[in-house]
Amino acid sequence: CAGGDVKAMAEGREFGGDTLEDKAQALRSRMEVSRWLHEMPKPTIAMVRGAAAGAGLSMALACDLRVAADGARFATAFARVGYSGDFGGSYFLSQLVGTAKARELYFTADILDAAQALALGLVNRVVPDARLEDETLGLARKLAGGPRIAYRYMKRNFNAAETASLVQMLDLEAWHHTRCGLTEDHREAAQAFVEKREPVFRGR
Repeated sequence: CAGGDVKAMAEGREFGGDTLEDKAQALRSRMEVSRWLHEMPKPTIAMVRGAAAGAGLSMALACDLRVAADGARFATAFARVGYSGDFGGSYFLSQLVGTAKARELYFTADILDAAQALALGLVNRVVPDARLEDETLGLARKLAGGPRIAYRYMKRNFNAAETASLVQMLDLEAWHHTRCGLTEDHREAAQAFVEKREPVFRGR
């Protein structure tokens, strides 16, 4: 996603409503997609081909994992059009690369190629463009066949770790780990390990 419609920006048509409050609320309601991707109780994957810029980059960063084609390009882009940023990009980018690098990427709006994005930790994998869909869907299938309840609690742990203290995380992990230990999926995985076979997870 290459971000917002710059022509609409130039013509003042990007936001609905007449007042500042109306325009801000219209934007805020659309930005909920980033929260949904971040808080959804399942792993989310962004498949990036071409440009991920502005809000498009922000939404990709909201996902748990990102797989990029080797020709993909990444840019915050907001400074190029006189905007400060939306869709949670400043939050997610700071989490991934640290506040100093995030500020640099916002202030300069430098364009990163796929190799640079991988080196910074913006993406998890870079694959040949022709293999992008196969590689991304392969990863999605692997996760879909995994322990879905455990994934849910893993994601809760990582999201909580963004603001929690170590003691709070130890408490939370203890509860979540114990909860997962009571699932059929855990018992199946343990039995499969003993029997030297692949487990069949059912999300129970």
